[in-house]
Parts: sequence; structure tokens; C-alpha cells
Amino acid sequence: MDQMTVSAMMEVMKEFFPSNTSVAVSDHEKFIYYQPSRLVDLHIRNGEPIKEGSVTHQALMEKHQVSTYIDSDVYGIPYFAMSVPIFDKSEVTGAITTIYPAKPSPISRNVLTIKAEDRWYPIPYNDVIYLESEGRKTKVQAHSGVGFHKLNLTELEFMLPEDSFIRVHRSYIVNVHYIQEIQPDSHSTFLLIMKDRTKIPVTQTYTSAFRKSLNY
Repeated sequence: MDQMTVSAMMEVMKEFFPSNTSVAVSDHEKFIYYQPSRLVDLHIRNGEPIKEGSVTHQALMEKHQVSTYIDSDVYGIPYFAMSVPIFDKSEVTGAITTIYPAKPSPISRNVLTIKAEDRWYPIPYNDVIYLESEGRKTKVQAHSGVGFHKLNLTELEFMLPEDSFIRVHRSYIVNVHYIQEIQPDSHSTFLLIMKDRTKIPVTQTYTSAFRKSLNY
């Protein structure tokens, strides 16, 4: 796609991204679109080569979605980003990368505060079974009950510890410690049976990263 087409598409799509998110689109070797946010700006220029070590570079090389922190060695400031490769049949032709502000505070790395009815409850991460997208909010299913978080699933994804939580579907993030079984669902996807007996699909987009995270 040319730069004008991408720019027109991103103008339509930007309302679906979380607020204060920078967005970059690349082909397989350079950026062709960049829109910085008010809170984080990597100063990427159109036509600039993709830097080795960046999350965009990782997604293109690994050929699956990558969500990770990148330290200041790459762009001069630390940042968190999620990059999703674009495929033309089986060939990776580019990536869409969303870039988020600074790391969450130490307290927010330990608990999620959810709302149930007219009360709020701090829930330790190790009590969370899975998270499910509910429009612009997120349903949090915990061992102790269920409630809602005001942030959407993508915003919460970068706050959650990577050693416990993994995205398996556009609508689901699961705590791997609550997976009871992994069942084949087709030749390339899986069905997770959680310990509370909830069934959660692993879609093809996330299959490779899921298998890599669980070492099988």
C-alpha cells in the first residue's frame, strides 16, 4: 500500500486505538506511516528504516504478534509496544505497531482494581483467571469473583506480567497458571480448558506465540 492509502485508512481506524497511543505502519523494511501521541513520541520519520531491536523488527522477523518493553538503546526512550505483522498469503509484507507511554507504577504491576456493582476491589494478579474484552472495558474473571476494569484489553495487556499472562485471542488474555488442558481445535488452533471449566479459543494469529511461551 502507498503512503496516501495507509494515511487514509489510519484516519478511520485511529478511533479504535487506546488514547495516548502512537501508531506506526511499515512495509518489510521501512516505515510508511507514523502518528505520534501526546505522551509518547519516538520521532519516527516516513521512509526511515526499521531499527534492529525494535518491536516492529521483532514482529517482522518472528512472523507473529509481539508485545514487549524496549529500552532506551533503540529510540532514546524506553517504551512499550505491540506489533502485528501484515501477511500477503504466507509472506510478511509489513506491520502495524502501537506504542504506549511509560511503564506502569510498581503498585499497578501487582493488582488490578475491578468494579462489581457499586464497589471497587483490588485483585492480585495471581487471582485472575482470564480477561475478556467487553467493548471499551474489560471483564476480569478472578478466582474470587468477576468484575470490570475501565481500560480495554489492549491497554491492560502491557500492564500484565509476561511470565503469567498471554493473549490468545483478540478478545481474551489468560493466566497460564489457570490452564487445565490444551485441546486441539483444528490443524493450527487450540481450545483452552481453564480450571474454572471456561473454554477459551486460541486463534491462529496467536498460536505461534502461545506455543513458544509454553515451550511446546
